[in-house]
Amino acid sequence: MLRVLDTGLASAEQNMCLDEELLNALEVPTLHLYQWATPSATFGHFIEPEKHLDLNQASRWNLSLARRPTGGGIVFHIWDLAFSFLLPSTHPAFSLNTLENYQFVNQVVLEVMQTLFALPEKVELILQNSPEMGSDCRHFCMARPTQYDVVYQGMKIAGAAQRKKKQGYLHQGTISLARPNLSLLSDVLLSKEAVLEAMQSYAFAPLEKVDATTRSKIEKLLAHKLLQALKS
Repeated sequence: MLRVLDTGLASAEQNMCLDEELLNALEVPTLHLYQWATPSATFGHFIEPEKHLDLNQASRWNLSLARRPTGGGIVFHIWDLAFSFLLPSTHPAFSLNTLENYQFVNQVVLEVMQTLFALPEKVELILQNSPEMGSDCRHFCMARPTQYDVVYQGMKIAGAAQRKKKQGYLHQGTISLARPNLSLLSDVLLSKEAVLEAMQSYAFAPLEKVDATTRSKIEKLLAHKLLQALKS
């Protein structure tokens, strides 16, 4: 059984608050699909965004910021597809090993992207962190592949952060679909050169822009393959 919950357009703060509410009330495996009412960026529980972003410039770009209930770095939700998956601790696929839980979800994402884009070469889960390109890169999700990220030809397709509680875990995922807006990044990043270079080098971008048709295909295939994985 997999509950698919599509809550549509909402602010970054509303999307993050709803994820936390879903985790606190978690009883059945849930795929939470949502979109952003405005260009958005979320950041992990321990990140201080003012140390990495020019908040005045972010406001000029109408960039909404919100803290995630999970960890991890800063993620720009403009050229990606974001989703959340929640798994109760009572489910057989749940593991006490956090990396195994990452692997469970990202293996599904790997299969989705391989199927949808018919990538001619191997898509893989990397087993170790890549070298950093700059000291601030570790604070940005798409600037550096980390263990069990989904990678194609060295480029990061999907990243994620998790939070585990007694009742289960919340996995917040991001799938890279288009190249980042370099003008926006140049304006809002405090550490420009290294992070810009890293995001251009590592971010997977199969599309010119994120379109509704591709988004819908990914979401449907993601739900289908998650259901298959939960049954296996």
